[in-house]
Amino acid sequence: MAKYLIIVESPAKMKTIKRFLGSGYTVDASMGHVRDLPKSTMGIDIEHDFEPKYITIRGKGDLIAALKKEAAKADKIFLATDPDREGEAISWHLMSALGLEKSGKKVYRITFNEITKDAVTRALKNPRDIDMNLVDAQQGRRIIDRIVGYSISPILWEKIKRGLSAGRVQSVALRMVCDRDAEIAAFIPKEYHTVEAVLKNKSKSVKALYYGENGRKKQLSTAEEAAQIVNDVRGQEVLVTEVKESERIKYAPWPFTTSTMQQEASRTLNMSAQQTMRVAQKLYEDGNITYLRTDSVRISDEAAAAASTYIAENYSKDYVSHRPAAGKNSSNSQDAHEAIRPAHVENTPASLKDQLSRDEFRLYQMIWKRFVASRMNSAVYIQTSVKLEKDSHTFTASGSKLKFDGYLSAYKNDAEDEDLKQDPGFLTEGSRVVFDSVEDIQHFTEPPAHYTEASLVKAMEDDGIGRPSTYAPTIGTLLARHYVTKEKKNLYATELGSAVNDLMKGSFPNIVDTAFTANMEAELDHVAEGTADWKKVVGDFYPGLESEVQNARQNLSRIKVADEVTDEKCEKCGRNMVIKYGPHGKFLACPGFPECRNTRPLLEKAGVKCPNCGAEIIKRRTKKGRLFYACENKDCDFISWQKPGSKPEKTAKKNKKQEE
Repeated sequence: MAKYLIIVESPAKMKTIKRFLGSGYTVDASMGHVRDLPKSTMGIDIEHDFEPKYITIRGKGDLIAALKKEAAKADKIFLATDPDREGEAISWHLMSALGLEKSGKKVYRITFNEITKDAVTRALKNPRDIDMNLVDAQQGRRIIDRIVGYSISPILWEKIKRGLSAGRVQSVALRMVCDRDAEIAAFIPKEYHTVEAVLKNKSKSVKALYYGENGRKKQLSTAEEAAQIVNDVRGQEVLVTEVKESERIKYAPWPFTTSTMQQEASRTLNMSAQQTMRVAQKLYEDGNITYLRTDSVRISDEAAAAASTYIAENYSKDYVSHRPAAGKNSSNSQDAHEAIRPAHVENTPASLKDQLSRDEFRLYQMIWKRFVASRMNSAVYIQTSVKLEKDSHTFTASGSKLKFDGYLSAYKNDAEDEDLKQDPGFLTEGSRVVFDSVEDIQHFTEPPAHYTEASLVKAMEDDGIGRPSTYAPTIGTLLARHYVTKEKKNLYATELGSAVNDLMKGSFPNIVDTAFTANMEAELDHVAEGTADWKKVVGDFYPGLESEVQNARQNLSRIKVADEVTDEKCEKCGRNMVIKYGPHGKFLACPGFPECRNTRPLLEKAGVKCPNCGAEIIKRRTKKGRLFYACENKDCDFISWQKPGSKPEKTAKKNKKQEE
């Protein structure tokens, strides 16, 4: 009997695939990359056409030896690493590390967008050779990123402090955060006013807003203008001059891409980009969803047909959409994979709940609902628009009634309910009404919002910075390097991050330029398409960077980044302690180092008192990073996942060391 070896990347994927195949198949995992550039040196021969010097990753020797033994027993070998450039490169490295090119064995590359029996069987029936265009695109990216990191990072070490790093995508993302912070700091608010009137009819209440003069829109800049309008209409009869009804269609959303999944998971599930990708990876490897790194909203015809059948059987035929299975992708999209969707639409979230962890269930439910909704008809509203006039003053009111819920029956968010908050349908054209209340409301223009992980991912995608596989790691690096800090969901540049960004902008303007970085992504896409050579792309890029590196080494002065001073006193020498960053986050340290080496944990107060003993509540985190609240009094055993007083508490009186 013929023996076949399939090599995948992860043990989880290996276990899932083993369930589908017979005894003639052996499935092993490479545990990710087996070869890479060395950590101790740049590992690129600049003088000889940027030839990379790959080495076996430390600790992978025994694994490679075991894979070689399995390969020797097999008649055919299938390299089934992830279906993207990184996966293609891993397969190529496996060919070399295992000596498969010279073995005389039949070696094939197979890919599947979902880990299901049908997909794996179909892939085995349609094997191919390794796509060297994809491999070269990955090599080009890896080598440019290595050159940037290993050329600029030493300058950051020398001019600012040791342990810092620069990166081609990371540095642009940092600039985006710093630029937004600067924009907010420079923002000068401007005053404006609105006049809001309320109409009531039995139990119904409708808000009308001042629109303008004689039907022309007008902005109210001062309190005097608004007060005059309030005086003119308060207690006076107002004529309803127009009532219009129209149908408004709200189209179903497309299924998730990597970016939109990260954004929605942040908004509705409070998951970070990294957490979302970690959970999605598990769902993919267990065969529950399709591949998680994608910028396409396209789905297969089979998936669209399965969704239509499910919708017809569980809702009705009226809900089934017949729009194409391929939506319009963004201009930066590679469209290499389908959108993210459930592998089997009939596997409802409820049917899998007992098999999934809490986070897996929540994310799967979000993906499943979005996919089902994407194959449903649009929601239809009846929208009523009303115009009211008193002398020259024009007011407007509007509201909606849901005529057909369409996709909203499967998937909706809080914003959908805004359309249904009021119904001015009781007003009739030509009638006269008196406002129950009229109010001048003062406002000030607001600066743009700080970036969140979700909005930064969206901005990077819109600007063509990075790719689906790089969004979460990029943000993770900014946080890990303490260039950026996260408070609630907002991202703020730290003093260290601002110093690094200023150096990068002054000395390496191209590296932090969004247009330059987006163009580099486009060049690497051309390599993947076979229309550009990766060594030429690297060769065109390198001279400019090398010139900037030499100039920075010679001309840059050392930059001092001051530590954040706190009110906490050092109990050993009396100095005000400062905040430092370590492998496990912030801690307090005495600025008198090395004379005084005192350090202690930084306890972040939650701003509420302990309901048990009245002491301060502090924020703590478990080893996995989950936030909880505990009493600072060591003799009190209060501990809670919820902030005291915010929601009904689930107080767990457990040993604190056990929770940590």
